[in-house]
Amino acid sequence: MEELRTNDYLKGIVSNLPESPGIYQYLNTEGTIIYVGKAKNLKRRVSSYFNREHEPGKTRVLVSKIADIRYIVVNTEEDALLLENNLIKKYKPRYNVLLKDDKTYPSICVQNEYFPRVFKTRKIIRNGSSYYGPYSHIPSMYALLDLIKHLYPLRTCNLNLSPENIRAGKFNVCLEYHIKNCAGPCTGKQSQEDYLKNIAEIKEILKGNTQEVERMLFQQMQELAAEMKFEEAQKIKEKYLLIENYRSKSEVVSNVLHNIDVFSIEEDNDERSAFINYLHITNGAINQAFTFEYKKRLNESKEELLSLGIIEMRERYKSLSREIIVPFEVDMELKDVVFTIPQRGDKKKLLELSILNVKQYKADRLKQSEKLNPEQRTVRLLKEIQQELHLDRLPMQIECFDNSNIQGSDPVAACVVFLKGKPSKKDYRKYNIKTVEGPDDYASMKEVVKRRYQRAVEEKLPLPDLLITDGGKGQMSAVKEVMDELKLDIPIAGLAKDGKHRTSELLYGFPPQTIGLKQNTPLFRLLTHIQDEVHRFAITFHRDKRSKRQIASALDEIKGIGEKTKAALLKEFKSVKRIKEASSEALGKVVGEAKAKLIQVYFTESEKPKAEN
Repeated sequence: MEELRTNDYLKGIVSNLPESPGIYQYLNTEGTIIYVGKAKNLKRRVSSYFNREHEPGKTRVLVSKIADIRYIVVNTEEDALLLENNLIKKYKPRYNVLLKDDKTYPSICVQNEYFPRVFKTRKIIRNGSSYYGPYSHIPSMYALLDLIKHLYPLRTCNLNLSPENIRAGKFNVCLEYHIKNCAGPCTGKQSQEDYLKNIAEIKEILKGNTQEVERMLFQQMQELAAEMKFEEAQKIKEKYLLIENYRSKSEVVSNVLHNIDVFSIEEDNDERSAFINYLHITNGAINQAFTFEYKKRLNESKEELLSLGIIEMRERYKSLSREIIVPFEVDMELKDVVFTIPQRGDKKKLLELSILNVKQYKADRLKQSEKLNPEQRTVRLLKEIQQELHLDRLPMQIECFDNSNIQGSDPVAACVVFLKGKPSKKDYRKYNIKTVEGPDDYASMKEVVKRRYQRAVEEKLPLPDLLITDGGKGQMSAVKEVMDELKLDIPIAGLAKDGKHRTSELLYGFPPQTIGLKQNTPLFRLLTHIQDEVHRFAITFHRDKRSKRQIASALDEIKGIGEKTKAALLKEFKSVKRIKEASSEALGKVVGEAKAKLIQVYFTESEKPKAEN
């Protein structure tokens, strides 16, 4: 009854919603905001949550928990985007994507002081100081600080350099002054006007406007040279060359490209996270570079996540760029901003650079998480197999079969078991082929598979989540016949090899289809490992059996040598060849002098050439 009243209440709100841009907030029975969304048309967007049946998952759970709806009408879609971003950060609703800053990246601070200091910091204090960054690529930040240090003599002390303290003569110059890293503002040796002129230039460099600073220095150098002030001109030239060197390293494309934002996005393999890279370009150089992660909550699309990321980064970095480069079309409008999807040229290079950065960040995060949790890598690989083959469940237990025989002699088969992506050698099994005459791989496969799973059913042993044959379509069909006969529903795949005996393709389905596998990927290496392991196990068993048969036939022909003596000889000497080469004394120690003599006589006689008729 309570649920019906709630539904009627929500329908009443939805029916009265305006068809205007705005944001909507869903609240639960406790009055907590559980979701914030934006809309070009509030009525149409919110209605979509209630007028259709959602697939089982988080969206259905969200809708079931909505007890109230609030909304705010705004003038433009851009206002809705900004408001949504601010409210998500303020309330951190349970079902909204979560922006993950896994660590606080450092920024460069120009302190709000009479003689400002310039330093690295991870704390943002709103006291009138200027902050540049954060810098996700730490070497870039240190390169900038190093450039500034070489260009300008700045104080590094924590002294309170107020005009009163300086006039009162409270301070003395330190070592930094004597080694020319500081111009001594603490004792009045450098005026505030001269110091702040340097700070103004530093701020331009930190904004990425190195070209403007370089142009100004070049002009100063020319003027000083014209006035015959060559020593001063040389000092300016040194600064000019430092900036020129820095620009040559940081410039990526033509400096005609100015004040542009670049975004790219890459989803995690499990599609529960997305990584977004942001680059800000000033005068053809990267001025800001940052990659961050969004944790999905409602299976948000890449387009939705990229829109959120664009608003978040532009607000965080106070970007006023009039052009935004993106990898695909986004359903959003920003005032006086053009969205570009470049196809060629320098803008395309910038997008490719952003994509390279986001892919590298994703790879790094994956390595970090797998170091902390090794099982995560295994689950990811099994998830890939599940997705590639559209399996109902994760293939936690994989079993693979292979036959081995040489022209039909000593036919054997082997089964290897992989649990959670790792070999479980205690579960490996060897099989002598009992019912098949001659080299018939398909019949041999049917016999072994039937024996294994008939027994598994009778003894109620766990069945595999995936069965792999070391072979192509014929082997798969043979296994399928057995599965149908036993009325078992175990997914069947086949691993085929190329002419050079290397894993080449994965087959699945009936009729079997080739599943594309990228070589040198973790998934490809896992499947190759399974195939190599079953082949190794089958071949080893076959060699052992053939070797034992050959050894047995040689010793069986010696009169007076029984099973116990044969076993003692093989235990000591390991092979017929070594028994044949052993001395009378060595043989006598194992089987006694009489039997040793019998053995030596036999091998001596067998090596004599046969008399011709």
